[in-house]
Amino acid sequence: MATSITLDRVKKSFGGFDVIHGLDLQIDPGEFTVFVGPSGCGKSTLLRMIAGLEDITDGELRIDGERMNEVPASKRGIAMVFQSYALYPHMSVYKNLAFGLETAGYKKPEIAARVQKAADVLQIGPLLQRKPKALSGGQRQRVAIGRAIVREPKIFLFDEPLSNLDAELRVQMRVEIADLHQTLGNTMIYVTHDQVEAMTMADKIVVLKEGRIMQVGRPLDLYNRPANRFVAGFIGSPKMNFLRARVAEGDPSRRTIDVSGLKLTLDHPVEARNDEDLVFGVRPEHLRPGEGHKGLGQAHVQLVEHLGGSTVVYTKTDTGETTTVLLDGQQPIRSGETIPLSFDPSQSHLFREDGQRI
Repeated sequence: MATSITLDRVKKSFGGFDVIHGLDLQIDPGEFTVFVGPSGCGKSTLLRMIAGLEDITDGELRIDGERMNEVPASKRGIAMVFQSYALYPHMSVYKNLAFGLETAGYKKPEIAARVQKAADVLQIGPLLQRKPKALSGGQRQRVAIGRAIVREPKIFLFDEPLSNLDAELRVQMRVEIADLHQTLGNTMIYVTHDQVEAMTMADKIVVLKEGRIMQVGRPLDLYNRPANRFVAGFIGSPKMNFLRARVAEGDPSRRTIDVSGLKLTLDHPVEARNDEDLVFGVRPEHLRPGEGHKGLGQAHVQLVEHLGGSTVVYTKTDTGETTTVLLDGQQPIRSGETIPLSFDPSQSHLFREDGQRI
């Protein structure tokens, strides 16, 4: 049966310096949760606190409702996969998988059964007699994951496990880890700084910044309704365009905003002060060249990236603000052109001066 994890006002301090600031989080049984955020946001520290490798300064960690703060790592029913494979170079793959069970006192038949089961799940049966030096990076990562599987833990923790792999292998391993979750059904927490990994793998994403949770939700919820400018800029690739904005003067309905000198009429009144600096956001894939629902004026094309299946156009507005446009397929747009840009207002966002979504 899958396991739940609860963080209740959890804090972590190092020498009086707070790095995790009273987090509350509920991870449901069997959920694949991804902690994502920039370097230094506290995601790996939080993972290590759940694993029992870091003490909790304040607050409470509960697994299936039972307080875990003082329970040693070995007693929490958790297996962790690290960024470095940490395989024993002098041991075969079989011995690497079996070693932890041997030291725990398991009998040989039980060890053999668990190793074979993990090898079948990960499709590494033909590799069991090889040494790590004879394996590719992806194969080594499968062995590292297999070492966690043989322990039959309640919870799997992954700390940036794909960072050492090349781009093609990362895509392949993303699929394999997601398939592993479907096969095993365990609760899994995965740490990454790569928002593409988060979007493609997670049931639930936790976006962190400077030891605080910025937003928690399903991938498309965060994409479609970011709670603040930080999440809006972090989730999505290429990142969202942000333009300076204000409530336009002389409009009693408060539906008109001034975006870099361009008047735009929105569907709803803007709840902001007349003198408040706002930020208008629209994703590159929601901008289109030519006249459309709403016009953003003329944009000067600075660079075009022809990627085959898509085209990325980097432009600059008359007011000097940069925008990125993501188009499907192969587009006949060239550097030096001036093109009109339009957008669908239902796909736009408005943020306050403090970054919160309006």
